[in-house]
Amino acid sequence: MTTEHTLDRIANREILSCMPETPIVEAARQMASLRCSSIVVVENGLPVGIWTERDALAIDFTNPASVRRPISTVMSKPIKTIHASTSVGDAGVRFQMEGVRHFVVIDDAGHPVGVVSQSDVILRHGVEHFLVLRNVASAIKRPMVMVGDQAPLTEAVAEMRAGQVDAAVVMGERGEAPGIITERDVVRIIASGGEVPARVGLIASRPLISMNKNDSLLAARNMLEERHIRHLAVTDDDGTLIGLLSFSDILATLQYEYVQRLDEALRERDEALLKSRKDLHLARKVIEASLDGIIICSPQGLIEFVNPSFTLLTGYAYDEVIGKNPSLLKSGRHDETFYRAMWDTLATEGVWQGEVWNRRKTGEIYPEWLTINVIRDEDGRITQYAAVFSDITERKRTEERIKNLAYFDVLTGLPNRRLFTDRLQIAIANAHRHDHQLAIMFLDLDLFKRINDSLGHGIGDRVLVETANRLSHCVREGDTVARLGGDEFVVLLPEIDHVEDAAKLAERIIAHVKMPFQVTDHELYVTTSIGIAVYPDDGTTAETLIKNADTAMYRAKDLGRNAFQLYTPAMNARSFERLAMESALRHALARNEFTLVYQGKVNLVNGQMSGVEALARWRHPEMGMVSPVEFIPLAENMGLISEIGAWALKAACRQCKSWHELGLPKVRIAVNVSTLQFRESDIPSLVTEALAESGLEPHYLELEITESVLMARVDDVSQVLRDLRAMGVHVSIDDFGTGYSSLSYLKKIPIDALKIDRSFVADIEDGTGDGAEIVSTIIDLAHNLKLRAIAEGVETAEQADFLRSKGCDEIQGYLVSRPVSGEDLISLFDRDLLPGA
Repeated sequence: MTTEHTLDRIANREILSCMPETPIVEAARQMASLRCSSIVVVENGLPVGIWTERDALAIDFTNPASVRRPISTVMSKPIKTIHASTSVGDAGVRFQMEGVRHFVVIDDAGHPVGVVSQSDVILRHGVEHFLVLRNVASAIKRPMVMVGDQAPLTEAVAEMRAGQVDAAVVMGERGEAPGIITERDVVRIIASGGEVPARVGLIASRPLISMNKNDSLLAARNMLEERHIRHLAVTDDDGTLIGLLSFSDILATLQYEYVQRLDEALRERDEALLKSRKDLHLARKVIEASLDGIIICSPQGLIEFVNPSFTLLTGYAYDEVIGKNPSLLKSGRHDETFYRAMWDTLATEGVWQGEVWNRRKTGEIYPEWLTINVIRDEDGRITQYAAVFSDITERKRTEERIKNLAYFDVLTGLPNRRLFTDRLQIAIANAHRHDHQLAIMFLDLDLFKRINDSLGHGIGDRVLVETANRLSHCVREGDTVARLGGDEFVVLLPEIDHVEDAAKLAERIIAHVKMPFQVTDHELYVTTSIGIAVYPDDGTTAETLIKNADTAMYRAKDLGRNAFQLYTPAMNARSFERLAMESALRHALARNEFTLVYQGKVNLVNGQMSGVEALARWRHPEMGMVSPVEFIPLAENMGLISEIGAWALKAACRQCKSWHELGLPKVRIAVNVSTLQFRESDIPSLVTEALAESGLEPHYLELEITESVLMARVDDVSQVLRDLRAMGVHVSIDDFGTGYSSLSYLKKIPIDALKIDRSFVADIEDGTGDGAEIVSTIIDLAHNLKLRAIAEGVETAEQADFLRSKGCDEIQGYLVSRPVSGEDLISLFDRDLLPGA
């Protein structure tokens, strides 16, 4: 038997193991961190036991000390082992007979060399045709275990143990959607030290992903693999929850007798191919009778044999393809990367299986399900490649028809309520996991009933189709537009940065919808009312969000139609305020509403001003002075920050040059450069232009950048900074210590100073706190790298004294100067600005 059909070929070589004396909690931590379902207990190089997620259900959670016991006291023994030379078919029979999920694979010396699971055995044989013929309901053999949201963990574990299941459904008791708790959750609790939550609902995973009972097991298996989950809820046609489906349930439906017979057939075929030409004649007769197309190729990839079904499916006769390369069947739909991956898999796994588009002799392109096996001789040399394929054109047509009927609106082709709800549930889970917002918009066409009543439903349907097209053109890639029925549409924005993003999209949709519709001889005008609900502020479940968006939509209708409303009134106010600020900000530069203020930096040795930082301010004629905390992020989101930054750089250079011309002490002026400005602008060219226009010498200009600028593209940024250094311009790192502080980039890039963030300076008390330690460390780091150390946010004499004692070079903050106008700063140039001096 060739190694490709033994466990030695498919076993997982990475074994999670521990010593017998390892505490249970430590073993659980290893399993949780690696998402592993078992850990092998090894002593003197030999496996002596195993502890699995199933064993975790036996832990006594009422006794906190129970998780500190050695793993040897609770492990399963003797351990179930299997030799590496065992065939895949024989392994399948043993799994069925012994009722285990894993075997430790051992070599001749009894040492563990890997782990093999039921799924490894089944996936090895390619049972997709078997799974596609079975529906989800056929795999539900055990009753579903359900516990209440308020139930204690011990009760849930006891129910799972009594039902001999690896998961239980957690039923919401206050309107929450159902969740799930699994053996893996129990292991994570043990890994945390056995700290038991107050109720099982606190650790339940939500939402519970579901499939209809009539869906195929192949679709269920694919969903489990694609979403990296181990359980699916199974629902009846009316949406009622009727059971739980796990990967092990799918495997249990497969008859291991079938696997054994298939393995025996493959073994007999291999033996027949290795025998004399006389035996090959019999094998060919079997192949010729097959309804599937079969191709046998030489090691060089040239066709040696095809069966009659090949001719029937492709149109090529036997004599037309013998000695040719199978590439003559290529459709052109797959690129070289696809075929390279296929050959890589064949080289490493010995088998490849998947869907391929090929071309018949007539030129027709069709889909086929293709399986390629590598055939080797006793010495492991490749003797042939055997490919078996079947035409799946009709199956794909059927699947597409079923999919369209189940998930898409017949009239508009948009997703229907079922598909929209499914996507919304996934988006909610993703938003919860990554802590971001999402929004849904509920749209209703205003007075649409008049069109149907006066012009007929045919005209009304064409308006709905055109509306669907307009909505689809308004949204981003990744957003979903769906039709719920009648003239009701919904839009899902799965990720938004600000509520205003949804508001701006609503305005765009309203503008597009109210454009005239030209239907036959009729020019029709339609408007829409939109309601917006945002996760998590307006709801955490699909049902709640849709209901609240609907409520907001009716509020928009009540207020006059052809408008949008947010569900939360406070959000409405903030949205309109932000939109107004955005509009004003777009014109602020042209209207000369920006100005600069200046804050001095002081030398800690002589108390004299050693530098100045330029800070942008926005004086709005109605809103007054707008805080940079508000308009800087807004400018970045709107793509205006580079334009504002360029203005600030040129204005600062002109101001510094004017101070020099007045005969004041020549100090360096610092200008902040944002991450977006650094990425979007040619900074060296911009600096060259600003210096040329103002006449300021380059060594009197300093650019302040943050650590995030450096870490975005270290090599590119380093080159830009070297260009600036060559010009004579200075560079300092602003807010140092709050980002990706790294000695590696500090050594690579040309900089002149580190500015200690104000949050660390504020923590300086009597010189003994954490802030004092951090500040001291940064000062030492700067000096070791031959850089200046500058502390910002200094507000007290005690802070200044501490910084002086640690050798800090300069300080900046309210203690020495608040930000003032260029004229007011003149009076500070010749003064000793340190208090008490």
